[in-house]
Amino acid sequence: MAMPENIGIIDLMMAIPNNDTSDYYDFIKPLLMDEQSREMFKMPAQYMFKDIPRTGVQDDYIAYTIQKMDEFGIEKAMIGVDEDQYTLQNKAVLEHPDRFIASYECNPNKGMEEVRKIRRLKEKYDLKAVTAFPSGLCPQVSLSDKKWYPIFVACVDLDIPFCTCVGVPGPRIPMEPQKVEHLDEICWFFPELKVVMRHGGEPWTDLAWKLMLKYPNLYYMTSAFAPKHYPKDIIHYANTRGADKVMYAGYFPMGLSLERIFSDMPNVPFRDEVWPKFLRANARTVFKLD
Repeated sequence: MAMPENIGIIDLMMAIPNNDTSDYYDFIKPLLMDEQSREMFKMPAQYMFKDIPRTGVQDDYIAYTIQKMDEFGIEKAMIGVDEDQYTLQNKAVLEHPDRFIASYECNPNKGMEEVRKIRRLKEKYDLKAVTAFPSGLCPQVSLSDKKWYPIFVACVDLDIPFCTCVGVPGPRIPMEPQKVEHLDEICWFFPELKVVMRHGGEPWTDLAWKLMLKYPNLYYMTSAFAPKHYPKDIIHYANTRGADKVMYAGYFPMGLSLERIFSDMPNVPFRDEVWPKFLRANARTVFKLD
């Protein structure tokens, strides 16, 4: 059950830090109703994270991120890009395609224009995934809503996974859009769509693994969870019938430091044959990183 070394880890959720995060969570502010979330928290789910990483001021944040990746054996990391502004994330993907792969967080409220945008981003950045935060959209869009269907069709056409947050969201906003049960109809009606669950799926992890057992196109990543808090039933599923379905994703620098993640990681009770799949092989297969 020992965690292997020098395997070339693939981290499916990371970001390039910067020295100005003042507007990072503006997108969610219209949904926040309590004063603590609106006025006191630096991030909407701050109450859940004890030690949000402080990266300090760096001369080159991309070089700093690569240095941290090297320190912890991370070969590649998935980061978000956009076309509305040229960010460090965009720059990192274009200048270091051997280290960074691109995802885009979509908004189905924008209809067909969002589909066209996804296609443009695929062309420019070799987009490997479309991600979603259904509860964080304003207005919210439940995974049961057919507004997602054009996004799903685009993902099928481009052969890229749809990675969605599921479970009770950390920020104090309604959870209905992210109920795991909504994935049943999605996976049934779009059998060619690869769907990857993000952000835990709690408290419906028993349903999450049952649906993964049912549908070959449904997967799970461990984003936003310190390894000591990985759901026990997901670990059990990975160790039994789900070795090909569960993938590593971190949360640096948004909520977890790499030091925290990899100090916890060796204590996760994965079987020997599961570790290489969890840390690398499954991501390479699902996201076609070859």
